Amino acid sequence: MLPQAEINRVLYVTAHPDDVDFGAAGSAALFVDRGAEVTYLLVTDGDAGGNERTLDNTGMAELRRTEQRAAAKAVGVTDVRFLGYPDGQVVPSLELRRSIARVIRQVRPDLVVTHHPDRNYRFIAPSHPDHRAVGGAALDAVYPDARNPYAFPELLLEEGLEAWTVREVWLTGGPAPDHYVDVTDVIDRKLAALQSHVSQVAHVEGFAEGVKSRFAAWGEQAGFGPGRYAEAFQVVPTA
Repeated sequence: MLPQAEINRVLYVTAHPDDVDFGAAGSAALFVDRGAEVTYLLVTDGDAGGNERTLDNTGMAELRRTEQRAAAKAVGVTDVRFLGYPDGQVVPSLELRRSIARVIRQVRPDLVVTHHPDRNYRFIAPSHPDHRAVGGAALDAVYPDARNPYAFPELLLEEGLEAWTVREVWLTGGPAPDHYVDVTDVIDRKLAALQSHVSQVAHVEGFAEGVKSRFAAWGEQAGFGPGRYAEAFQVVPTA
C-alpha cells in the first residue's frame, strides 16, 4: 500500500450525492487533516432520489448538489465537481471513461477512491447499478485511460491535459474488504456530513445510531476493539 506520507492528492469518484459520505467521508476528513488535497467527483446529481417528491427532478438535482457541498464542508472538502449524468441511467460508457479520465488528469491524484464494480451479494445496498457502472468506468479511467497519452488524445491535444498514473485505488462497498481506516476521531464529522443530506435521511428514525452501529461493526471486524469505528475498502495497486 501507499505510505500515508505519499498520499498528497485524493480523488473520490462516486455515483450520487451522499455515496462518498456513507462509504468514505471519515477517511476524507482524515486526509484533509493530514494536509492532502481532496476532490469529490459526482457522476450524477441524484435527481432520482430523495424523500421529498414535491420537487420535480430539476429541483431535486439542485437540492442534492447543495446538500453535497454542505456535507463536503463538514469534513473540510471544498473541491466538489458534478458531471450531470442522469441518475439511475449510468452505464460504463466511453463517454463516462473520458469524463473521469479528464478529471484524473486535472487533479493528478495519488489515490482514487470509488465504488466496487462487482455486485455484493452479502449486502445489496452498495450494488446500485449506478455504483457498479461508476466503479467500473473509474477503474478503466485509471487504467489504462488517464495514463495513456494516446487514449482520448483530445484531452492532451485540445485541453493540454498530460497523462497521469494513479498509484492506488480503494474500492468501497465490496464483499471482501482488506483495508480498514479507523475513523473514530472523526465519526461526528462523518455523521454531520451524512445528516447534511436532509432529503435522503431526515425521515429515517434512529439514523445516527444506525450509522454508528454499522461502522462499529467494521471497527470490530478490523480488530480495532469496542467503541471504535472503521470504514472498509479493497485496495487495488495501480502504479
